[in-house]
Amino acid sequence: MMTRFLMSVAALGLTAGVAAADYKLTILHTNDFHSRFEPISKYDSGCREGDNAEGKCFGGSARLVSAIADARNRSNNSILVDGGDQFQGSLFYTYYKGKAAAEMMNKMGYDGMTVGNHEFDDGPEVLRGFMDSVGFPVLMSNADVSAEPALADVLKKSTVIERGGEKIGLIGLTPEDTHELASPGKNITFSDPVVAVQAEVDRLTAEGVNKIIVLSHSGYGVDQRVAAETKGVDVIVGGHSNTYLSNVSDRAVGPYPTMVNGVAIVQAYAYGKFLGELNVTFDEAGNLVEAKGEPLIMDGTVAEDEATVARIAELAQPLDEIRNKVVAEAAAAVDGDRQTCRIQECQMGNLVADAMLDRVKDQGVQIAIANSGGIRASLEPGEVTMGEVLTILPFQNTLSTFEISGQELVAALENGVSQVEEVKGRFPQVAGLTFTWDPTVAPNEGRVQEVMVDMGDGFTPLDPAKTYLVVTNNYVRNGGDGYKVFSGDDKNAYDFGPDLADVLAEYLAEQGAYSPYTDGRIAQK
Repeated sequence: MMTRFLMSVAALGLTAGVAAADYKLTILHTNDFHSRFEPISKYDSGCREGDNAEGKCFGGSARLVSAIADARNRSNNSILVDGGDQFQGSLFYTYYKGKAAAEMMNKMGYDGMTVGNHEFDDGPEVLRGFMDSVGFPVLMSNADVSAEPALADVLKKSTVIERGGEKIGLIGLTPEDTHELASPGKNITFSDPVVAVQAEVDRLTAEGVNKIIVLSHSGYGVDQRVAAETKGVDVIVGGHSNTYLSNVSDRAVGPYPTMVNGVAIVQAYAYGKFLGELNVTFDEAGNLVEAKGEPLIMDGTVAEDEATVARIAELAQPLDEIRNKVVAEAAAAVDGDRQTCRIQECQMGNLVADAMLDRVKDQGVQIAIANSGGIRASLEPGEVTMGEVLTILPFQNTLSTFEISGQELVAALENGVSQVEEVKGRFPQVAGLTFTWDPTVAPNEGRVQEVMVDMGDGFTPLDPAKTYLVVTNNYVRNGGDGYKVFSGDDKNAYDFGPDLADVLAEYLAEQGAYSPYTDGRIAQK
């Protein structure tokens, strides 16, 4: 438990006695950008046409370009770093792999980045191509890449940069279980982050570097452990857990920065929705004596750099090739009409839920729940293009897996059928379970009845005390469409799986000529 280490900057007394010889540095940072070069909605999905002009959207590279320039103008010394996972998450990555990310990061002038697990989604070769294209170091300390030809002698554990006449050590971290999360290949072995960081700190310290920043794509919890169990680290710029830290928002997981063992830990949520801005002061001996700041929201008040807007639009043009690509075949029309799917079991709902469950069933996941509001179209018979799949599932949602009790699962289904009369998008399409619901019962008062779960050898009644493994999309897992019972950090969740549209396209391709169906998995009394 790291709770006892958490305290405010003021509690540490770091703000006292700033001397003339002290060195001030602004650390600008991003993490988990996931190819969101275009603006996103408040749900972290694609921004609908017209909404951005009305100021309803967030992020996008053009806003980051402007915000970074403004922040640099406010500081005598600044660096810009990234906590990993620039790759994956939109058609820009599908088409360009790391090339678009390299171009935009070079334009913004990054000084360093750590490797995220998604940087390995297409193997070490694609990561190497990205590294060859960027003008800054990409780092990873807790892995042995000496047996991987694409990365050996190229991917460094740490580096030293200079700013304002002072040396700053940067150390990279990636998830220790990256081999389970991505495709790094058999030639790379990952190791404990604490041991790896301490080894690099000791080496850098021996070289006379006394200001050390860890770029960690390891998650908020691991970052706290690294801070508590190492000596010599000053700042940890995090990623992987998409954690929102803030001193002003009641939605924040913790303070910005979170202080652990004298180390300032920061993270800036994800998807370019925020630009982290941490202002630190070191004394002459390199000790951290002040750390304060706040993530800057990239909302409609942040002007978009016009040249970047034009370049992103240019990069988007070839994506039509992907949208026209034939990926599967449908033997008959698949009904995804909102007037059907938002009140009852529907063909498209079964298809989407089946595809979700099929993708993760080898992980022991038993149940899939999809919100009908995420289903935006039906499917015509004949050839199926990726554009049609993206029309059905346009929101760039990712698979989320998590644990939940049977009792909480019933509460989730109750939420799902609570607004049927209003034809709301929370109606649950499911796989791996069946349930009956009674519209004559008041919402959230016991509408859901006779829930059965497929345990592999047949359907058995749901056990309220049993823990089940569930897959949904990241929007629903984080409380979207009223599914608050799914949210929280106590679910052993992983919210950053593959894009749901890709999952559906690949599942359809495996089925041959897909025949739609309903089978009574959702019944109404």
